[in-house]
Amino acid sequence: MLTGPGLRQFPGEERSVSEAREWARALLEGRMAAPLLDDVVLLLSELVTNAVTHSDSGSTKAGPVTVQVSCEAEGVRVEVRDSGSTTSSRTMRVPDADDDGGRGLWLVDLLATAWGADQDTTGGSVWFRVAEHVRTEVIQTWRS
Repeated sequence: MLTGPGLRQFPGEERSVSEAREWARALLEGRMAAPLLDDVVLLLSELVTNAVTHSDSGSTKAGPVTVQVSCEAEGVRVEVRDSGSTTSSRTMRVPDADDDGGRGLWLVDLLATAWGADQDTTGGSVWFRVAEHVRTEVIQTWRS
């Protein structure tokens, strides 16, 4: 269901991860440099994966995962909203090199200009903002 140019709801299913990536790429392509778009799509993919894997959206039949994408003066802002969870909370941790998972929020923290998480009685959301100058700084740090 498309409810606006930068707002879309996906079912809380694994297939929604690739669908959200494709939708966001088509929405943003040509509006920013390709490397920045790749970062946005990567981080979106991580957040939708988390919503499907760890929230009630993924544990109930076709629970909703809503994605909102907007271009702002400060950069691209993406928010992923899910049904929340009664059994887990959002936690950013530094993964070990041999961990199979657990890199989602760590990557968001590494690549995003800013990010945050909110929880209320209807669910939870995680948002991030990415700007070109931050990506350049991160790449320069990795090369040092």
